[in-house]
Amino acid sequence: MHPNTEITAATAGARRVPGFPFPISRRTDPVSIRPGVRVIVRHLPLVDHGDAQDVIGPLISVDPLVVRGKQGTVEIDPRGVVVLKTLSSKPVRNSDIRAVEEAKAEAFPGLANEWIGGWLARAGDGITERSNSAVPLGPEAAVQPVPVEGIKEFYARHNLPPQLLVPDRIGRTAEHLEGHAGPEIIVMFRELGADDEALATVTNGAAAATTGNTTPAADNGAPTVMNGSASTAAHRAPVAAHKAVFTVADEASPEWLSLYNFRGQPLPPRALELLTARIDGSLGFASLHIDDALVAVSRGTVTRGGRRHMLGFSAVEVIPSFRRQGLATLMCQQLLQWGRAHGADCAYLDVLRTNEGGRGLYHGLGFSEHHRVRSLVL
Repeated sequence: MHPNTEITAATAGARRVPGFPFPISRRTDPVSIRPGVRVIVRHLPLVDHGDAQDVIGPLISVDPLVVRGKQGTVEIDPRGVVVLKTLSSKPVRNSDIRAVEEAKAEAFPGLANEWIGGWLARAGDGITERSNSAVPLGPEAAVQPVPVEGIKEFYARHNLPPQLLVPDRIGRTAEHLEGHAGPEIIVMFRELGADDEALATVTNGAAAATTGNTTPAADNGAPTVMNGSASTAAHRAPVAAHKAVFTVADEASPEWLSLYNFRGQPLPPRALELLTARIDGSLGFASLHIDDALVAVSRGTVTRGGRRHMLGFSAVEVIPSFRRQGLATLMCQQLLQWGRAHGADCAYLDVLRTNEGGRGLYHGLGFSEHHRVRSLVL
C-alpha cells in the first residue's frame, strides 16, 4: 500500500501541475524545474511508511526524478513525493533582496525622490510602478510600521496615486495593508563571471565600423557582427541567411523609442523621456539589426546595489515578424557581455509571473528566481 501524499502535499503548500508526476511547491515556477537547478524534495518512504525525508541538491533528471544529495545520487519514486521546491543557487538574505531593489531604484529613478521612514518614495511619469512607487530600501522598513500618511502626502503633492512596491520579506510590514494589488512580478538573478565573455559568439571575429556614440557588446571599439554560421539559437532560418549587428548606444534613437514597449503597450512621450534620462550609473540602449533593419531593442543599466554593481535589462522587444527565432536570447547574451564590460558582477531582471515564455528564456540563460514583488495602490 502506497502512502497517501495528497493530504500531506496540500498541507505543505504543494499543487499538481500538468506534465509533472509529483506535486510542486506553490512558490516554485514550473518552468524552473530543469536539470541542474538546485531543489529540495520531501518524500515519504514507500516501504516502511516512516517519516518524510528531505533530499537537497542539484536536479539530475525530472523523469525519472533523480537528485544528487549529500549522500549521493538518489532516484525518488514520484508516488511518494510530498513536494518539490526549487532553490536559489545560494541562500537569499534580506540584505540581498534590498541590494537588488536598490540597484533597480537607481536604474529607474523618479523625477522627485524622498525618503520617508525607510521607504524611498519616487514620483515620475505616472505610468510604470518602478519609478512611481515607494520601495522599502532602509533596513528599518522591514520592522517598522509603513509610514502611510507620509507616503500619501508625498504622492498628493505630485498628483499621483500613493503606490508601494512590496518585495518579499523586506516589505512584509505592508502585506496587511488594503489596496489594489498589481500583478505578481518575479525578480530573477544570476552571477556574472569570466565565462560570460564567451556567451556572445562573434562569427569569424568579424567587426564593423562604428559611428557616433554607438558602443559594442564587448569593449573592442566596434559593434558585434554575427553571420549565419554563428553557434547561437538566433541563427535559424530565415535569420541564418542574414547579417545580424548588435550595438549599444548612449542615447535612444527615435527608431529605438518606437519599438520600446512596457508590458506590450507603447509608452507616452513623458514616460519615454524619463526612460532615457541620465542615471547614476551606466545606461545603454541595445539594438539588433538584421540586414540594416531594426528588429529588437532593450534597455540596459549598470547601477550599484549594496556593495555590488548590477546589470539590469528591461523590455526585450522583438518585432512580431522576427519572433521565435532566438533573437531575444541573442539580445540577452549580448547584454550580459555589455554589462561585464561596464563593471557588472551580477545581473537581475523583472518578469511577470504570467509570462511563461519569458521565464523560460531567462532560466535558459542561467537566471533563477531571487524574490517576488507586487505593487500596491493605497
